[in-house]
Amino acid sequence: MAEPRARAARQKGQMNFPNEMRAFLSGHGDRDAHPYCPQGPLQETVRVLDEVVTDYILEMCHEAAGVANYARRQKVKVEDFRFALRRDSHKLGRVQQLLQMDRELKDARKIFDQDDDQVATSKKVAEELDVSVDGTVETATGKKSKGKGKRVARRDSDATEDGAPKKRKVDV
Repeated sequence: MAEPRARAARQKGQMNFPNEMRAFLSGHGDRDAHPYCPQGPLQETVRVLDEVVTDYILEMCHEAAGVANYARRQKVKVEDFRFALRRDSHKLGRVQQLLQMDRELKDARKIFDQDDDQVATSKKVAEELDVSVDGTVETATGKKSKGKGKRVARRDSDATEDGAPKKRKVDV
């Protein structure tokens, strides 16, 4: 990484991820076993770790912005972050894993939403046609009949209004 950038004054002392850092430290075994010490990581440890993580995120964003600027683009893309992480195979692999998981979740949501739309549409159509779920149709007299009701003849492209086939011109 390049030389570290100075934090803006408005971010000085502000913690961005305090709960996550406490959980991270606790998950990695930072709990005092002595009965007289408070449980959980020290506040100063959480603050320092939060500052390190925030600085790393800012540096990666600046580096990705530099890559986008070199490519003469105004907006930073995911590929810019991949390029910035190209030398660290572990981090790049994790980024690719998370992006793959994100794509799978989006596809699953899309399929789920389509299934919901199809179910809602079929119920709406069934209500409009007075068709119950078992396939019976209620008639105007209140009787139920099996099937889809009166079938409408499908129109072929060759058929005319009278039902006679159209005559085609054949070049000889």
